[in-house]
Amino acid sequence: MCGICGFVGLHDGALLSRMTQRLVHRGPDDEGSYLEGTTGLAMRRLSIIDLTGGHQPIANEDGTVRIIFNGEIYNYRELREALIAKGHTFTTHSDTEVIVHLYEEYGDACVERLRGMFAFALWDARQEQLLLARDRLGIKPLYYLVHHGALLFASELKALLEYDGLQKTIDPRALASFLTFLYIPSPGTILTGVRKLPPAHLLRYRKGELSLRSYWRPGFPNERERRRLLRRHPRDIADELKSLVTESVRAHLISDVPLGVFLSGGLDSGSIAALMARESSGPIDTFTIGYGEEAASYNELDAARTVARHIGSNHHEEIVTPDVMGLLPKLVWHLDEPFADSSLIPTYLVSASARRHVTVALTGIGGDELFGGYPRYLGARLAAGYSRLPMWARRTLAGLADRVPESTGSRNAAGWVKRFLKSGPLSPRERYLSWISFYDERGLHALLAPPMQAAVGDTASLWDAHRQWYDHPDALAILDRVFSVDVQGYLADDLLMLGDKMSMAASLELRVPYCDHRLLEYAASIPAEVKVRGLTLKALFRDAIRELIPSEILHRDKQGFMVPIGQWLNRELKPLVRELLSEGAILKRGYFNPAEVSRLLKEHESGRRNLSDQIFALLVLELWHRIYLDGERW
Repeated sequence: MCGICGFVGLHDGALLSRMTQRLVHRGPDDEGSYLEGTTGLAMRRLSIIDLTGGHQPIANEDGTVRIIFNGEIYNYRELREALIAKGHTFTTHSDTEVIVHLYEEYGDACVERLRGMFAFALWDARQEQLLLARDRLGIKPLYYLVHHGALLFASELKALLEYDGLQKTIDPRALASFLTFLYIPSPGTILTGVRKLPPAHLLRYRKGELSLRSYWRPGFPNERERRRLLRRHPRDIADELKSLVTESVRAHLISDVPLGVFLSGGLDSGSIAALMARESSGPIDTFTIGYGEEAASYNELDAARTVARHIGSNHHEEIVTPDVMGLLPKLVWHLDEPFADSSLIPTYLVSASARRHVTVALTGIGGDELFGGYPRYLGARLAAGYSRLPMWARRTLAGLADRVPESTGSRNAAGWVKRFLKSGPLSPRERYLSWISFYDERGLHALLAPPMQAAVGDTASLWDAHRQWYDHPDALAILDRVFSVDVQGYLADDLLMLGDKMSMAASLELRVPYCDHRLLEYAASIPAEVKVRGLTLKALFRDAIRELIPSEILHRDKQGFMVPIGQWLNRELKPLVRELLSEGAILKRGYFNPAEVSRLLKEHESGRRNLSDQIFALLVLELWHRIYLDGERW
């Protein structure tokens, strides 16, 4: 695992050094660089595989191809053997060198043979070409900037900020996207001119010319294939799925350093832990965090202990009372961009806890998207029947929805009901997009100050990428469409991004077996009605893992990886809220209507509405602005 950075079109060793130093937390074990003419490549390494021989950059036999690489290639041994049979000579046993020779053999198509998580930069001196690549699901991040004929890239945005030519100007549409989704979808970033390489994309930069191409996207079965799969016995499909999950976990255990697993007590992490225990010669290490009595409803300690006892793991748990006021600025710095999924806090805390014992941890990210685990998936199915009500009835109920009281507890069922009713008059596509949004067009218009409204322009187009994902030409069922949206949006740009940034903040490598592209392709091929049976979420997955985990866990209701952010905003974080979101601060920044911000704060404090996500987003944005653009120290 590494942090990578570099450029073409510049000759500035001091800049390369500064960029590299910004990434020390991603790779505390080693550093390497290459600077020749106007090409610079550099990396910081967290040593996982081939501890003594994996120093980067790594070159081919004659030094004409060099690579810096962040990630893990799980099929590198098979690829290595095949390349040796073709006459390639290896000098290390690392997975990084495999990519060099794979490129020599297959060119850009080398990425299609890689199984794993990766972001890499490959310099081909003969072609005078830089190739940037990112894995299929976007597990590893990669930012880039083109300026005055030069291209700069880095694993994290903060490294690009070392370049004096980068103007720290906020992109208004990215800001509006952040408020809408709580993250900024690829390829956008918060800064004008800086882009994220989208998942499953290659970037070629040659003599000042840039080209992008996608090399993969999830597919779905056609009607003939659906009918064939529906004729199969569900037990056979479940057994097949179990075999694939087992094989993916086994592949993700490749390491020359200790591994562990985040254990929440749910189906996803519990099954990974159970399979990992079966594949290991001794007890594995599992890690869980919990909260005190004031936030007991957010705890999963008992469920995690049940799984840990069942599999016989060395279980580590911490009851945390985090100094949120002190911790939040640090996490905002590590995130690079405004990011307001509050699960970033427990992700960092469990990563820091695990790093005291292991260097690599597996996690259950992706299980809900692949196997149908979110309550909103049931909502999408139920909405088909609800849409048969007359439009006047749905509009009436939507108008009454605001009267439903909400909760700041871990299960805000009233909030789900409210969202369902308010979206009743919408089309199926727009209804689902409203469920995964935190502001609609009207809400954004009320929040944004007039100059910012003008700069943002057409707010309806903020959802365009999500609409295209929903309208996937091969997706026949509604649940296939929402799978397409969630995998390409929420999973890639929210869950995987926060997983990478928060684990790397603790210098821990995080692995995601459910995000193996082979497993995802299989999950996408299964008809939605097999994955979600009636009102049972993850029905097929439960059948597949039935023998792995205790029955009380198998039938336990889903609980997200959450923190009591609603309570913290009214207590621990209240002084910070009052300072950063005061009328004076809002007016000084000029982005928002201070009266609307004040209204949101009052409604949340009164308990009438749970506006935790919206307020946390405003708080994070102001904090990010002060750290990154104003240069304040916290």
